[in-house]
This record gives sequence, structure tokens and C-alpha cells, in this order.
Amino acid sequence: MKDIEKISTLKTPQEVIGLVKIPIWPTLNYDNLRQRFSLVLDNIQDPGNMGTIIRTADWFGIADIICSEDTVDVYNPKVVQATMGSLARVNVHYASLAQVLPQIKLPVFGAMLNGENIYNTTFGNEGLLVMGNEGNGISADIERLITTKITIPRAGEAESLNVAIATAILCSEIKRNSMK
Repeated sequence: MKDIEKISTLKTPQEVIGLVKIPIWPTLNYDNLRQRFSLVLDNIQDPGNMGTIIRTADWFGIADIICSEDTVDVYNPKVVQATMGSLARVNVHYASLAQVLPQIKLPVFGAMLNGENIYNTTFGNEGLLVMGNEGNGISADIERLITTKITIPRAGEAESLNVAIATAILCSEIKRNSMK
């Protein structure tokens, strides 16, 4: 265990080390995004949130995540650990969202505090789900590209949800809608 502690960047490392070749993901092909949902992450900064979002995408069968160029590095050790292996099954692309989103030509759903109730939303079978920064939400230049603003209805007094938790709830609702 002492050897693992020496090479790990974590204060409390796991008892196992995995050596994985960094994959070369396929170039983002807009046609491959049709007939399904993909996640779009706008400036996600917390490595734990990023890893949890990747793991959530894997759980719900989301194959592609498109990240803004200022989103945390997917190979940050904390991100890799939080994915619990899902990083090997989900394609993560970094791009200028303002340039890429208009070219994809799919419905763009954005998680906002002032959106349409997700339980009344018809998601269809394809689209992009945009999740924003932990403290600032979706940036103004990306918000302009959203075709449907959606929200998870609040019943309590909390001001907001953690972005990874909100992503899981929204992915669950999108998946539930597609199974009708």
C-alpha cells in the first residue's frame, strides 16, 4: 500500500491501480448524434461532478458528451476515479460549443431554473441536453442556442441542485419518456 500511496495523487488511494491507454475517440460526427440524446457540458469545473456525469451517461446509455473547451480535463485523476470505469465506454469531445451546437441541428434542451417543468416536457427521441457551470449555470452565449429551457420542479427551499445530481434526474426523465 505504501507504493500506491507514493504514486497516487489522492490522499486516500484505492488498493488497486489500473493502467489504461488513453483512447483516441472518434471525431465528433454530427450524424452519429441523431436518434438519441447526448450531453453538452458548459464549463463544468469540479472533477467529482465530471466523473459522476460520465458515469451517469454510461448508466443511461448516452454515448457522447460534448464539453466546452473550459470544462475540467477528463483525464484529471479525480475525474477518472469518479467514473468508475465508465470513461472507457463514453466518448468525450471538447469543442467550442458556440460553433458546434448550431451545426448539429437537433433540439437543444437547457437545464435552467426558469424552464418548463420536465414532467410536462416532450423530449422526443433525439436531442442535446445542456448542463451548466456549478456556480453560474449555462453561459449567455450558449443559452441563446437553447430551443427548450427545462427545469426540475422544486418542492423545498434549496436554491439549486448539484449539477451531477441534476444531470442524473434529467437523464432519467429523458429515458423514461423514450420508453413510453
